[in-house]
Amino acid sequence: MKKKLAFILIVALVLIPSISFAEPILPGFPGFNLELESTDSPEDVSVTIQLLILLTVLSIAPAILVLMTSFTRIVVILSFTRNALATNQMPPNQVIIGLALFITFFIMTPVFTEVNDMALQPYLAGEIGQTQAFDEAVKPFKVFMSKHTRQQDLALFLSYADIPEPNSLDEIPLQALVPAFAISELKTAFQIGFMIFIPFLVLDMIVASVLMSMGMMMLPPVMISLPFKILLFVLVDGWHLIVRSLLISFN
Repeated sequence: MKKKLAFILIVALVLIPSISFAEPILPGFPGFNLELESTDSPEDVSVTIQLLILLTVLSIAPAILVLMTSFTRIVVILSFTRNALATNQMPPNQVIIGLALFITFFIMTPVFTEVNDMALQPYLAGEIGQTQAFDEAVKPFKVFMSKHTRQQDLALFLSYADIPEPNSLDEIPLQALVPAFAISELKTAFQIGFMIFIPFLVLDMIVASVLMSMGMMMLPPVMISLPFKILLFVLVDGWHLIVRSLLISFN
């Protein structure tokens, strides 16, 4: 009897997979067929190349946003403000990044509009080629970055790459202008961040001195000064002042 049960169990284990896969579980489930076909049409080749270029641009879009716009200065200053308040993760990183993105889009709107009018729309209309469209799209960014790049930072990368001193903005290569603009933005952001830290540092020193004079040396001064920092920041409308200073710094 046991042998018969074992034989039936073995047969069932063998037949169940074949029965279960004999018919599809989800009839009509769509399939995919990816094939590479040769073509003699130049239009098809052009569309393929444009698609590859688009995917490449999308892959480096975050780097373009961070290093070729006002995003770096804004997000660093907002982070300095949060650290000066000593509120840990308030506001959270998502809020700071989101605010920095929208302020960046607001500041860069004239640049984006010029790129759209001078490069994107003529290219989509077939009036200019890809090379000319790229050159036209880069010009507004070069004007913006050169306006906020220190000469010594740009000279550093030009001299390292043995690039002769350019006579015009068009002769400045992007591989030198972009990192020079990035470190210039970091220096400006740290300078503004230092100015933001000063009033909160003074408040910390006052609270620490009061606690020491009262003999309460075991109580952390940061814990006591935190509510006063927040109150001071709210009374002076700190976020308005910070954003206003950011907008003025890009004029």
